[in-house]
Amino acid sequence: MDFPDDIVGVLLAGGRSSRMGGGDKCLLPLGGQTMLAHIIDRLRPQVSDLVINANGDVTRFAAFDLPVIDDRLEGHAGPLAGVHAGIEWARSNRPRSRFIATAATDTPFFPADLIARFRAAIGDAEPRLLVARSEEGVHPVFGLWPISLAPALEASVKTGMRKVQAWVAEHDAEQIFFPAMRICGRKVDPFFNINRPEDLAEAEALLEAAAA
Repeated sequence: MDFPDDIVGVLLAGGRSSRMGGGDKCLLPLGGQTMLAHIIDRLRPQVSDLVINANGDVTRFAAFDLPVIDDRLEGHAGPLAGVHAGIEWARSNRPRSRFIATAATDTPFFPADLIARFRAAIGDAEPRLLVARSEEGVHPVFGLWPISLAPALEASVKTGMRKVQAWVAEHDAEQIFFPAMRICGRKVDPFFNINRPEDLAEAEALLEAAAA
């Protein structure tokens, strides 16, 4: 299979960040820039287009010069609504795209070969749903989603589905394994995410160790 117009990357930035005091967790400083800037730098080389999914005032993301798309489905449906919004954006703006690739915006060390590994798993087969897995478990927010899933996503959210992990399981997502990273001899899950202030401090320490 070829990938016409490649794959649209969708950064899911709609979380409420209650354990970090509220607000946009991805805009917190990390290593001299925002956490979101780290995520953008990591995903941009892997995709042909990049958009941010977030609700509310879009001007808070103006510095990143990327399209910002809000959820099209009501009810605070979480990542599933963000995936749906990304697919709908791709359908309208990149009609030849067959996939979107999603990434969380609080996971600054996700693999630099995420999309390459997803592509290799697809090969010449028909489009199918892929999600990332590590030793710590499945990470369904990191996925490769066929554009054709839009109707199923919309129907599920409208009937009350909110858990992305349950949804991908119901739709037979293939899990692609990513091994742990090594940073200065320390084993680190590539999908380590920042939920609490102490996680942010740990991420700072890991970045300093990696740069040393």
